[in-house]
Amino acid sequence: MYESLIAFAAMLGLVILVRMPIAFAMGLVGFVGFGLMTSFNGSLAMASIITYDTGMNYGLSVVPLFILMGNFVTRAGLSDELYAAANAFLGHRRGGLAMATVVACGGFSAVCGSSLATAATMSKVALPPMRRYGYDDGLATGSIAAGGTLGILIPPSVILIIYGIMTESDIGLLFIAGILPGLLGVILYLVAVLVSVTLKPEIGPRGEKTEWAGRIQALWGVSGVLGLFGLVIGGIYGGIFTPTEAAGIGASGAFFIALFRRRLTWSSLYKTLVESARTTGMIFVILIGAEIFSNYINIAGLPDLLSEWVVSFDLSAIAVIILIMLVYVILGMVLESLSMIMLTVPVFYPLVMGLDLGEYSESLMDPEMALIWFGIIVVVITEISLITPPVGLNVFVLKSMLTDVKLKTIFRGVTPFWIVDILRLGILILLPGLVLWMPNLMAG
Repeated sequence: MYESLIAFAAMLGLVILVRMPIAFAMGLVGFVGFGLMTSFNGSLAMASIITYDTGMNYGLSVVPLFILMGNFVTRAGLSDELYAAANAFLGHRRGGLAMATVVACGGFSAVCGSSLATAATMSKVALPPMRRYGYDDGLATGSIAAGGTLGILIPPSVILIIYGIMTESDIGLLFIAGILPGLLGVILYLVAVLVSVTLKPEIGPRGEKTEWAGRIQALWGVSGVLGLFGLVIGGIYGGIFTPTEAAGIGASGAFFIALFRRRLTWSSLYKTLVESARTTGMIFVILIGAEIFSNYINIAGLPDLLSEWVVSFDLSAIAVIILIMLVYVILGMVLESLSMIMLTVPVFYPLVMGLDLGEYSESLMDPEMALIWFGIIVVVITEISLITPPVGLNVFVLKSMLTDVKLKTIFRGVTPFWIVDILRLGILILLPGLVLWMPNLMAG
């Protein structure tokens, strides 16, 4: 069984030292390992079956559709309107522009689904006005980097879709479960800004106050996309349509919003479709590599080895969950979010399902709900890794966009948000019912 640990180390070596793309590293190690344990003819058959089944999987059609929806929304210029609406209500407060950035990031990521795209887009929209009013670069960039992390939790989230497919969980329930933790993240980020400007008022001066007529006009500017978000999530919650059907409706609605705003030309439509196809192809290749690697580690017995190791220490279920979270923090220093999910979920979720989580909380007695809860916890810790040094990807995206801002300034700026993220993670671990309240209502 220790061969699987060697394979795991070899795969990490290929990714970190050789800089091989993680999809190919997982596929190569899984293919060779499976071949050595069975036969290379069997390994070829396994890889070909996984490739065919992944390409033909109807459930995966939700991925390109939600990606297309996010790209159309981005093309429609929604980020400017969302920031304007948030700024109209919060900009006149101390630290209000940073608060507006957090709220706008949460709204934009809800329909974009990408943390990196949210951070890159909002840096162009939110940073200029904050600099104009004399905001500290740390607070300004920190609010953008941290706000961008909400993109992988607030539905529709591609990461939650991938988790649901890998664990055969209900994607609709995962989407609904992500709403309250996502809103909690927004609220705690606002608290982080408030505490920061209370301790140092000079880092976040007040902006101009917008009258109610201007606020209503700003809200009207985002009414279309907010209605689209409500239709997609409300339709899933109400059982009116499946997540795949919701993705089709969302993509169609986003197309018409971009068309109505006259932001689409034949050239931009072509670029949007190509970008969506490229992103979808990347995700599918990573999925195929992860499935090949997962097949190998399963027959090599890594989940069983981990279970035996945990039993030998006689740890409680909550202690095991905390240890898993520590592993995610360490991996998050060198891997990006999607790769980390693909790599670890096949290893950890069988272990979690073998724990007696019902003893820890009655909310987790149902294995399906326990899997939903674990998925949200995994995504939240992955969010934290996006702003954790030394390789917080959102931080590096901002650095690439803002060459005049030092890396240490951005990391200093995200520190208060990182602290409240740890607090949120603790709340969600200690109170599983907070995550599962809405899924239980939907399932009931």
